[in-house]
Amino acid sequence: MTAYFINLFLLIIFALLYGCIRQKPEEKWREYLQVITNTVNSVRYGNLTSKIEKINRGEFKNLSESINRMIDTLNDREHMIMEYQAEQKRQNDFTEKIIDSLSEGILVIDEEQRILRTTPKISMWLNTPSKEILKRKISEFFSIKKGKDFRQLSDDDIIVKGSELVFVASSTELLVKERKTYVLTIRDITDQLELEKIKEDFVATLTHDLKVPIVAESNMLDFLINGKFGDVNDKQLEVLKGMKSSNRETLELVQTLLLSYKIENSELFLDKQEIDLQSFLKEIILEMRSFIEKSGGEVVIKTKTKTKVLADKLQLARVLKNLIQNALYHGNSQKPVNIKFSKRNGIVKISVIDYGKGIPKKDIGKVFDKFFSTAKKFRKAGTGLGLYLSKQIVLAHGGKISVESEENVSTEFCIELPDNF
Repeated sequence: MTAYFINLFLLIIFALLYGCIRQKPEEKWREYLQVITNTVNSVRYGNLTSKIEKINRGEFKNLSESINRMIDTLNDREHMIMEYQAEQKRQNDFTEKIIDSLSEGILVIDEEQRILRTTPKISMWLNTPSKEILKRKISEFFSIKKGKDFRQLSDDDIIVKGSELVFVASSTELLVKERKTYVLTIRDITDQLELEKIKEDFVATLTHDLKVPIVAESNMLDFLINGKFGDVNDKQLEVLKGMKSSNRETLELVQTLLLSYKIENSELFLDKQEIDLQSFLKEIILEMRSFIEKSGGEVVIKTKTKTKVLADKLQLARVLKNLIQNALYHGNSQKPVNIKFSKRNGIVKISVIDYGKGIPKKDIGKVFDKFFSTAKKFRKAGTGLGLYLSKQIVLAHGGKISVESEENVSTEFCIELPDNF
């Protein structure tokens, strides 16, 4: 910008000088012109402190004053530009310090996945100076799951070669001077995973120890309800049945927590057997009769054809009971919960459909996450493990589970299991 003003200034001055020379070619004026020319040349080479001494003669007086004013203007512009550049440098330095202090590591790569920029965290994790990282392929230092692309990561696992640390990374595309670059944010989750493992081990130990007295209490309540220790009146029987119901819920919670631990530690054993879905679903509905009546709803099996599936009866029942229970919780008691199933191309599909509140779009992608629950929004009990465990059980069978929902219209959970007979 300064160079532009100087060149413009010089162009004007030389035009004026040329005019003066053509009009007044006297010796004294030539001397004045030489003084002006020297000053202009000095400015041309960046010396903005040069000034022309006052000339009290004709056109040269006005010309010298104009040149001096233009030099002052150039000086002001130069100072403004220098102040702007200094402020810009301060801001850049401040931004650099913020980026370098982040707990996450930052990498910038180009279309060819060569590293353009890195931060101290990355250098520390790689145990390599920054200058030895730049311009090299990111795949020389990191690896990701097969089929993934470094330019399209979203909280995906990323491995530092030669390290036992565990990382996740996300990438964002940027367009700089019509060239695509990608910013990778890399986070160390090693400590987080270790903490979660300690927590899960603690919960597993605690729930295992709790299960024994809860089962003993359940047996004792059965003896009392059945009159093994003598007759009980109606009021006592009502209280005992209430205690039995609470005991059953507590035992179910403990078993759910234990199952979660087993699944995450690959300790879930599946005892697969041939199951007739029509009869199996009728048994489940019969077992849930008390809950269904209490909810004021209805469960209807819409499919009448005979269909068989190979699965663990206990675990599949757990999944279906959870889906039916959720459908009754969030459905419309004026409309029944429908269950449909079919078999096609070696895949058995089982759908549980309700016509109630539905699931908000923002929550659809989270419903199978561990500890996510919409029950709290409706002031109902929920551990946030039901759908998470359902998904893990279905995956353990080699199948998949999905959900489609439209708010205030309907929600459909669909289980797909392979026909492995």
